[in-house]
Amino acid sequence: MNEKVQILKRNMEQRIVGKGDVIDKVILTLLSGGHLLLEDVPGVGKTSLAKALADSLSLSFSRIQCTPDTTPSDITGLSVYNSAEGKFQVVPGPVMNNIVLADELNRTSPKTQSALLEVMEEHKVTIDGKEQPVPEPFMVIGTQNPAEMAGTYPLPESQLDRFMIRLSVGYPDPKASEDMAKRFLTGQLHSATHPVLTARDVREMQSEIAKISIHDNLTAYAVNIVDATRNKAEISCGASPRALLSMLRCAQALAFMDDRSYCIPEDIASAAALTLPHRLVLSSGARLSRVTGEDMIAKILSQTKVQR
Repeated sequence: MNEKVQILKRNMEQRIVGKGDVIDKVILTLLSGGHLLLEDVPGVGKTSLAKALADSLSLSFSRIQCTPDTTPSDITGLSVYNSAEGKFQVVPGPVMNNIVLADELNRTSPKTQSALLEVMEEHKVTIDGKEQPVPEPFMVIGTQNPAEMAGTYPLPESQLDRFMIRLSVGYPDPKASEDMAKRFLTGQLHSATHPVLTARDVREMQSEIAKISIHDNLTAYAVNIVDATRNKAEISCGASPRALLSMLRCAQALAFMDDRSYCIPEDIASAAALTLPHRLVLSSGARLSRVTGEDMIAKILSQTKVQR
């Protein structure tokens, strides 16, 4: 694994117990320049995971606690009249930071959810007709509880497509739970996490990732995987062009984290399994049969071959 990635992972593991694989995927999303959706029941450490990442980097961080009465301007900012100076001035919202945690995103209204769309895609917001660029690197981490829980608004497909990867943190195993309990009883569970990487480090790694080579046959492999999602009876709406680009960037980041300057077929397949399932809209019959997006991508990968 890349040395800087190892340093960041070890630092996060001081706060997040027994979730090395999840931490890998969080770092992967950051280095890919994407956004992350953490979906799970309350209390499994979604917010702690986002905070562990932010605290391990010397980047600006903000948290938006989403509620039913959160408004779009609570996220993007607004223009207010300054009576002392006799003019309007822009008050930036919490989205104007490097890492933005939108906690319990599906508890706020669809109108407020949509306020994140422009900034997640274009890395800028428009306030009072003026465009305001966000600082780079920029990453939105959304957390949400399962949609069947009371008082939630499921995220629309258009917004799910803005997230590169969707993760479920999951419950810790018994060994990790025991370690967590010991840390809690000795007062070490919430020990401070200090920055180990800078914004420059992150930007340099992202720049290196963009130069990772992908051979033409692997590009065709990725295209065939995405195209297959559009030709399955179980899938009403397949992966978008944005999903293809996210998958390729994710594959490059996987190669970088493995200290390679080139992608291999396994990078494409792993990236597909990470970036595509949550973007698929399954048919009603597939949902009734309890088929998941993960099931469909696994099926497609088993049927799609790399041309040598």
